[in-house]
Amino acid sequence: MKKKLMILGASLLQLPAILKAKEMGIKVIAVDMDINAIGFKHADISLEISTIDIPKVVEAAKKYEIDGILTIASDMPMRTVAAVSEELNIVGITNETAINVTNKASMRAVLKQRNVPVPIFFKVITLDEFNLAVNNFTSKFIVKPADNSGSRGVLLVEDITNDKFINNAFEYSKKHSRSGEIILEEYMEGPEVSVETLSFDGKTHIIAVTDKMTTGAPKFVEMGHSIPSQVSHENKLQIERVALAAIKAVGINNGPSHTEIILTKEGPKVVELGARLGGDNITTHLVPLATGIDMVEACIQIALGKNPAFDKSISMGSAIRYLNTPKGKIRTISGQQEAMIMNGVKEIYINKTIGDTIQEINSSLDRVGYVVAHSNDTLNAIKTCEEAIEKIIIELEY
Repeated sequence: MKKKLMILGASLLQLPAILKAKEMGIKVIAVDMDINAIGFKHADISLEISTIDIPKVVEAAKKYEIDGILTIASDMPMRTVAAVSEELNIVGITNETAINVTNKASMRAVLKQRNVPVPIFFKVITLDEFNLAVNNFTSKFIVKPADNSGSRGVLLVEDITNDKFINNAFEYSKKHSRSGEIILEEYMEGPEVSVETLSFDGKTHIIAVTDKMTTGAPKFVEMGHSIPSQVSHENKLQIERVALAAIKAVGINNGPSHTEIILTKEGPKVVELGARLGGDNITTHLVPLATGIDMVEACIQIALGKNPAFDKSISMGSAIRYLNTPKGKIRTISGQQEAMIMNGVKEIYINKTIGDTIQEINSSLDRVGYVVAHSNDTLNAIKTCEEAIEKIIIELEY
């Protein structure tokens, strides 16, 4: 009898999991509030339910007697995954862990309590609390929602004497916070990486350390990733130790983790930690291209209680770079075919078409498209991405 796997989300982000599960001969029950979600075309059963509607998802999980549940690249449904796992006694994370990995304030509090290095931070809700917290900073600081992702609501305050900008930062971040909670934290300088891991039965395996490139201040939207990281061997070991300590502290015993870390002059400090696979095609594309490890397949196996293989079969470099296009209305798009036939280019994706308007990049949702490439090492993979992007010409009407 086929195993039944519930996948929370049926968008493009979750499509790799749906397709992989089908390839593995597993019956897929996809959940998404969007009836037109692309994953519904491939799922065995499609349920038009919000992935954060815990009672309805639990009810559906019981009805279909699922054997496993997962979501691969989104933080929002993690509390639902935990609730279903505990209710049906299947592999997953606990409700406590789900809170720790979806609320940045809770996460930082737990990590600090367990002596895992984190930035100096303050959790606030009201403007009065916010203004009091601001007084603790003598230099630049970050304002961000406690419970959002994709750089939404994140802002750097560089001039601590600019009261108008600081108040605007509060309103901007508050608007993107589901709970109303906001975090103020010290601005950390240094290279930023993410650590991709898989845990099974309490043992965590480090799969890759990924370099990250962002737009920088003030929004810090991610514009590129590459594997393996170019940090020194000594720094890599420090980063891995911090990631393992953080994963243990929040209580992830089974499933994936994506831990974002900045290598400061005081050493590595944790920025974020998700009990999920890394987004931005890191774990669906870059990891398998660089290591040969299929993290999506491994996550499915873990969700069904099976111990996957963690050994790397290849050692190469891979990279993704996002197009950084000025604002305006698209008149023409060209060069994609020329870029696609370049040696090492694996995928090109443009989510806009002629007539669409390109906005300023304030979050990951505003990015226009990307190029994924691989090569014998990281630097050549990055070079291939950049050369391919140069061939893609987007003409705008201003």
